[in-house]
Amino acid sequence: MTNFQNSFVLGCSALALAGCGADEIVSPGTGGNITINNPAAPAPTPTPTPPPVSSQVTPAAGCPTISDPVGLSDSGTISGPTGEYRVCTMPARFTASSTLPYIRGLLYRMDGRVDVGADGGPTDTGADSEVELTIEPGVIVYASGSSFLNVNRGNTIDANGTASRPIVFTSRDNVQGLNTDTSSGQWGGIVLSGRAPVTDCIAPGATPGSAACERQVEGAAQPALFGGTDADDSSGSMSFVQIRYSGFVLSGDNELQSLTTGGVGRGTVLNNIMSFNSSDDGVEFFGGRVNVRRLIVVGAEDDSIDTDTGVKSNMQFVIAIQRPGTGDTIIEADSNNGLEEQTPRQNTQISNATFIHNGQDQDQAIRIRGGADFAIVNSVLVDRTGGTPCLRLDLPETIRGAGAGPDEDGPPVFESFVLDCAVDFRDGSGGVTAAQAQNIYESGSNNNANFTNTLTMTFLNGSNESGVPVFDPTTLTPFFVVPDEIGAVYAGNVWVNGWTCNSSTVTFDQSVSNCTSLPVYGNSDDSDG
Repeated sequence: MTNFQNSFVLGCSALALAGCGADEIVSPGTGGNITINNPAAPAPTPTPTPPPVSSQVTPAAGCPTISDPVGLSDSGTISGPTGEYRVCTMPARFTASSTLPYIRGLLYRMDGRVDVGADGGPTDTGADSEVELTIEPGVIVYASGSSFLNVNRGNTIDANGTASRPIVFTSRDNVQGLNTDTSSGQWGGIVLSGRAPVTDCIAPGATPGSAACERQVEGAAQPALFGGTDADDSSGSMSFVQIRYSGFVLSGDNELQSLTTGGVGRGTVLNNIMSFNSSDDGVEFFGGRVNVRRLIVVGAEDDSIDTDTGVKSNMQFVIAIQRPGTGDTIIEADSNNGLEEQTPRQNTQISNATFIHNGQDQDQAIRIRGGADFAIVNSVLVDRTGGTPCLRLDLPETIRGAGAGPDEDGPPVFESFVLDCAVDFRDGSGGVTAAQAQNIYESGSNNNANFTNTLTMTFLNGSNESGVPVFDPTTLTPFFVVPDEIGAVYAGNVWVNGWTCNSSTVTFDQSVSNCTSLPVYGNSDDSDG
């Protein structure tokens, strides 16, 4: 895919693009020369020129002291294009609440699996370790190989960056400057394990959604379990976070994605999360109650967004863009595995998404199956391949009416959802035809399968997107807010600035660094570059 209209971003952030035309991207003073003859003034007294501030990072003197008894290990230094850094290796398990502070010239390292607290089991018995890992804005954490971060049940993470200082989880190769825009799969990812209900239990005979119904993180050598009965459970909060180059194969066909949630409850707060170049899914939500605002998935090599095992999720303001020629579906919802009638039944609702399908020779851009309930409203789907069908629905359980099965809300809901695809619908499995999928789509209001997108910068609304009437998503859930337009990004709601990173796939903001480079900050609240 061509990174459309990148020339327009020179000198302008995405925030200014709505009013940034050719006449406004010029240097001042090009309208002619004006000479003013003033009386000669005395020459000013020369002042010493301060030495330039180097953008190259120098290593911090040492590792900070944290509350965990094991503490951080000083692992020497590591060098890359942005400078040399002190490396502070985390303990294999945090057993006491600890804070990783931002210190210029210091990186935190995961050496293998890192657990936050001990698993407290599917119910709170009052014996939880209650460890909270706090990560300050601007912190960079790196890892390699099978390393991943697992926040166990009964424990929390507080990883909240800012728009000017995101928290970055990335790979060793990224630190050393070895990556390109196609690098991926260089470490595991982040796993949040909670106590909200899940299905597809690992214990034979366990009742889905009960305390006996647990699942295990894919591929983990030692059990990393999730699931329970507390829909309001909290695994903490994450905001303004980048997760780069993840997706390492842990065992067999099991690999992690940038962000995996397992049975997290609605008390968990997830905002402004960016996944970049995961070798598996961008995000995968296994059961639980997952609410996300402002989610970006770029370059996932499997599904951009994968939802299954009874998850009930709400997502608003979502961007998913595949790398050219790479990736499977934008959305894969649940699986056809004979467990379609288990409850809780998946119910995922998405408002204000911009989906750019860029893979080649794929079966579909969006696949909803397994009896999942699903809604996509106020959104745009564009297929750049020229032949991948937009929408596929599988199994009669997925398209039947409300109440026809346990916890059944009815067929998928599409409102103010426009498609720009050469092929809009395709036949699914279980006898569901393209015509049935089309009928369900066309039963919604303000849908248009013959839409011509006018997106600029790949993701920013143009006139056609701005002209689509908005569906009120608060009729689906109070989690949503009523937007001014469909799509993820539009004038007046440009939330991508400052905390993202750029690549050849998409440029979000000219003022931020490329994903192949680390951001460099000073000791103040302002970014150095």
